[in-house]
Formats: sequence, C-alpha cells, structure tokens
Amino acid sequence: MNEIVSIIMPSYNTASYITESIKSVQNQTYHHWELIIIDDCSTDGTGAVVKPFLKDKRIKYLKNENNSGAAISRNYGLREAKGRWIAFLDSDDLWMPDKLEKQIVFMEERGYHFSYTNYKEIDAEGNKNGITVTGPKKITKTGFFNYCWPGCLTVMYDRETVGLIQIADIKKNNDYAMWLKVCRKVNCYLLDEELALYRRGRVGSVSTNSIKTMIGWHYRLYRDAEGQNVVEAVFNTGRNMMFGFYKKKRYVKREKG
Repeated sequence: MNEIVSIIMPSYNTASYITESIKSVQNQTYHHWELIIIDDCSTDGTGAVVKPFLKDKRIKYLKNENNSGAAISRNYGLREAKGRWIAFLDSDDLWMPDKLEKQIVFMEERGYHFSYTNYKEIDAEGNKNGITVTGPKKITKTGFFNYCWPGCLTVMYDRETVGLIQIADIKKNNDYAMWLKVCRKVNCYLLDEELALYRRGRVGSVSTNSIKTMIGWHYRLYRDAEGQNVVEAVFNTGRNMMFGFYKKKRYVKREKG
C-alpha cells in the first residue's frame, strides 16, 4: 500500500471545473500518487488556475505544443507516468476520498491487475441527477469488444503487468481504445461501490453529441485504432450499439421519484 498511483488528467478549457477535480485527488486517503495534468492548449486560463496547486510536488503540469485532443494528451501522460498503478480522471470529474485506497486494496487482495468501479452522474453545476452506472462483475477480452463497460474515471490498471499503453489518435473513444489493448493481457473486475462522479452535459463535452455522431466514432475506433477491415468494423459497431442498449437497461440505475 505504498506504491505510486499515476493519475492521468487531460484538460482543455476546464478552468471552471479543474480546481474541484484536483482537490478530489488531494483529498484521497491514499497519499502515494502523482497527478499528471496535460493541458491541450487551453484558452480559458486553465494554466493560471492550476499554477497554485503546483506547490504540491505530486502534481505535474504538462502542455501540448499544439491542440491535439485527448488521445495524444493521454499518450503523453502515460509516457511520463512513474507509478505502478495507472488511473484516469478527466478535469471536470470527481473522486470520492477513499477511491484510490479501496481500489488498490480490492486489487491487491485478489491479485487483480485491472479494475473499475461504479459511478454517479452529476450535471454541469455538480448536482446529482439520480443516475448510477455499474457494469459486469468480470469483463473479458470478448466482453470489452462487445462494449466499453467502465467509466474512464473509475479505471485502474497495473502498469508492471500491462506495460506502456499508447493509442491511435482518435477524437472519441480513446479510453475505449486503451481498454481494448489492456484486455488482451488481463481481465477487468468490478469494485461494486460508487466511488466517482461523472459530469454530464458540460458545454464542449463530447458526451453531448448525437447518436449518429457516436456511431461514426465507434466505427473509427474499430477501423483506425484496431485496424479492422470495413466489414469487421461495421459488424463490431453494430454489436457495440446493441450492447449499449443492453447496458442502459441492465446497468444504468435511476432513482425513483
């Protein structure tokens, strides 16, 4: 319980939210971490907001030379990471204070190398909307090709087992592209607790795009990131959409009333 967790946090124009995200890392009951913030050429003063936090030597602030997207930013952060454990937190999302501690105990006690947790959704202002998202207890390689079950903000994997992950430069689903690489080496297991808050509906967030746009991004994931031919990419996109509807029915829970 004293090994470093490297937390990858890409950021683009999240000056209004990143303070709260950073504080949710600093408030962790597990103190052995490094937070790697990769600023993708923000134009809203994100750098000025982050600057006071750099007094905490566990926090590193990197900047892309050009606006490059989340995939390139995450690749940069992963190359700079020094820890055994790799975790991800976007610069508008939040963790519960015991997220890291509980997840590391969960993995070490069971010999797991890849895990995720449940999360709750919040709106742009930080209000809970009554939605909790969970997933399968165990996700194999086949399971991951069916659908991207984990929320990126909940995932942790063991870099000593998985190695360095670098993904294709795709605009959307770059977290999914990572899991498709990791799942070839290890299975993923669910820690069945709500340990993170996912912000939905923020202006500029890719989660606000249409279903038609999302289908195109899924196709590009299989075609570009996975190098599949057209037939394979179309088949897997269709399969992915089918399991997406299943996830909403089975694993997205809405509070009544």
